[in-house]
Amino acid sequence: MGLLERVTTLIRANLNDLIDKAEEPEKMIKQVIMDMENQLIQVKTQVAVALADQHVLEKKRKEIEQKAAEWLQKAELAVDKEKDDLARAALERSVAHQKMAESLKTQEADQKAQAEVLKGSLKRLGDKLAEAHNKRDLLIARHRRARSMNKAGEAQAGSEGKSNLDHLEEGVLHTDSMSRAKTELMGDDVDDKFASMEKEDEINKMLSELKARRRL
Repeated sequence: MGLLERVTTLIRANLNDLIDKAEEPEKMIKQVIMDMENQLIQVKTQVAVALADQHVLEKKRKEIEQKAAEWLQKAELAVDKEKDDLARAALERSVAHQKMAESLKTQEADQKAQAEVLKGSLKRLGDKLAEAHNKRDLLIARHRRARSMNKAGEAQAGSEGKSNLDHLEEGVLHTDSMSRAKTELMGDDVDDKFASMEKEDEINKMLSELKARRRL
C-alpha cells in the first residue's frame, strides 16, 4: 500500500467503530494516533522531496533555455559571416534545446501539481490528528458509557452524540504519478521520418528568416 493510500485510510477510518470493536479502547486510540503521527512525518518528507524535485526541474529548464538562446546567437553570427552551414547547425542545436526546455516545463508543472497534492494531504492529516487528540478522551468515555448501558439493556443509548469523527471526509487525492517527475529531456517519441522532414523545413524557414533580419 502506497503512502497516500495509507494516509487516506487513516483519514477515512471511523474511530468510533474501531474503539467499539476493540477489547482495549485506550490502546486502540493511542495506536491510531501513533500511526497518524508516523504517517505525518513521512508525508512531510515527501513534500520536501517533491518541492526539491520541482526546483531541480526549474533550474534545469532555465539552463536549457539559456543554451537555446546562446545557439541562436551563434546562428546569427554565422549568418553575418555568410556561413550557412554553421548557421544551420547552430539553429538545429537551438531548436533541440528549445524542445527540451518545453518538455521540462511540462514536467515542472506536473511536479508542482504533485507537490500540491502532497501538501493538501499533509494539512488534512494534520487536522485529523489534532482532532483525534482533542476527541480522544471523549471517544473513550463514550465507549465506556455505551458498554455500561449495554449491560443495563440500553445499548442504543451509547450511540447518541456521535463525534464528528464518525464522518471523516474523503479529502486526500490518491495519485500514482510520483514517479512522473523523472526528467525526460527529449519528450515523447514521434515518427522519425516525419520528424526529420518537419525539422528540416523548420530549420530552413528559420535560416531564411534569420538571413532576412540580419540583412535589415
